[in-house]
Amino acid sequence: MKNTGRFSLFLCLWISFSGQVLAQDQPDTLRVLAIGNSFSQDAVEQYLHELAEVAGKPLIIGNMYIGGAPLSLHWSNVQGDKATYSYRKIGADGVKVTRDKVSILTALQDEQWDYVSLQQASSLSGKADTYRLPLPALHRYIDSITAGQVKHIWHQTWAYAANSTHKGFANYDNDQQTMYRAIMEASANAGKLVRIDLLIPCGTAIQNARTSFIGDNLTRDGYHLDLHIGRFVAACTWFEALFGQEAPVNRYRPDGVSETQAEVAQMAAHEAVQQPFAVTPIATTAPVSP
Repeated sequence: MKNTGRFSLFLCLWISFSGQVLAQDQPDTLRVLAIGNSFSQDAVEQYLHELAEVAGKPLIIGNMYIGGAPLSLHWSNVQGDKATYSYRKIGADGVKVTRDKVSILTALQDEQWDYVSLQQASSLSGKADTYRLPLPALHRYIDSITAGQVKHIWHQTWAYAANSTHKGFANYDNDQQTMYRAIMEASANAGKLVRIDLLIPCGTAIQNARTSFIGDNLTRDGYHLDLHIGRFVAACTWFEALFGQEAPVNRYRPDGVSETQAEVAQMAAHEAVQQPFAVTPIATTAPVSP
């Protein structure tokens, strides 16, 4: 009986361990690392994994976070191998683990990433001259660490709400359309500076969604995305760009997002992926109150 008990315990532990390994190492698991700031946090740390899970697509997500970090800071941190990031990692099993004081080098070596994403700080996202030096340098560094095996993502961020009080809004005359157009020009120019394998057009997706009944109500403070529908639009955009199919909003939508809002998120994302540098009006109407 004693030996049987020990064998049963061993078997249970082995099955548990094997399940964990299998969850992390399925051959079709997609591995995506974002090097960003709070805007990458808004886009990839919630809802994206859930969409992938219901679609049957194993996904590992990493986000290297420093609030407000521009490309120039990432490049400076690389040069000094500075362990100054909060590394948020969502495993294939959906469990999120956060490690503080991590360097970009450590994160790049943590997984065999399929994609690495870069983005500019929001207030500088429409200033193409701020891309010119740090973006090619970071691109070369990433290739040197990964032996050129990863694909490069450019995460196109969004314009601020029209009533935003963010001081960086002054870079665009405190005008949403001016900021949006500048972001489009700068993000298109990024592809002339370096090889961009995949553009994720969150900036256009958010702008598309603003044409719907939701209006300019997609941020929580004028620049960070609303915790529900705003972030869900971004997640749907990442999902479709990564997997080449529309987000399965009929199978997953977060609490606080209505069925009609989820349809807007899916449509806004889809149209952005199809036309990443131009706004497409979204015709879905608000549900009628009883």
